[in-house]
Amino acid sequence: MKDPATPPAARTRIKICGLTREDDVDATVAAGADAVGFVLYAPSARAVAPARAAALARRLPPFVTPVLLFVNESVENVLAASALVPGASVQFHGDESAQDCWAATGCGARSYLRAARIPLGDAAARFDLVEYALNHSRAQAIVLDAHVDGYGGGGKAFNWSLLPPSVDAHLVLSGGLTPANVTDGILQVRPRCKTLAVDVSSGVEADGPDGKPRRGTKDAEKIQRFVAAVRAADAQLAKNPHAFLSAT
Repeated sequence: MKDPATPPAARTRIKICGLTREDDVDATVAAGADAVGFVLYAPSARAVAPARAAALARRLPPFVTPVLLFVNESVENVLAASALVPGASVQFHGDESAQDCWAATGCGARSYLRAARIPLGDAAARFDLVEYALNHSRAQAIVLDAHVDGYGGGGKAFNWSLLPPSVDAHLVLSGGLTPANVTDGILQVRPRCKTLAVDVSSGVEADGPDGKPRRGTKDAEKIQRFVAAVRAADAQLAKNPHAFLSAT
């Protein structure tokens, strides 16, 4: 008989971000992802216009969530773009205050995620994620991304082991994730929070002739491998949900 004190096995939710093409939306859905992300930040190489995001989102079946990513956009523009994509969540990746996020999502009319920019190297230990989550308590989750020049993680992973051992929030692990390292990331971070999701962009992009990711062009096989690696982590944690707390 199962010990009633043992929590049920958790399923890590998956978001594939930076989609720009119909084929990539379809491949993401086919792989079993829970959410797709559209970047509405013009300087990004993965940016799409609001109308384009709306057209791509119309390909989604039920229960796959579109997420619109903004960086320091005006409240009016966030509201206008969001209105084009019914059911979308919003993700804030700039310097938005908690009040900005609340106003730009209609004061609770739409769920949103707030990105925390975690410093690279040993400086990650000085980032007060507990306080940050408290300051943004209205957010559905806090997205953990690496702090690099500009905005977005730039495909960089911060030191997961330096995160606080206990954060009273839903977290989304992002920044430098790949099919090769996402299992380890989940095993290290999930014991530290309420629930954990993962968010990947460059780690599942197609390789260009120079061997670097082709920004905005996804690789269906990499997406499949990423999802499989996430499920492998879930399987390990289901066997013993407390085994990986030693990673803190």
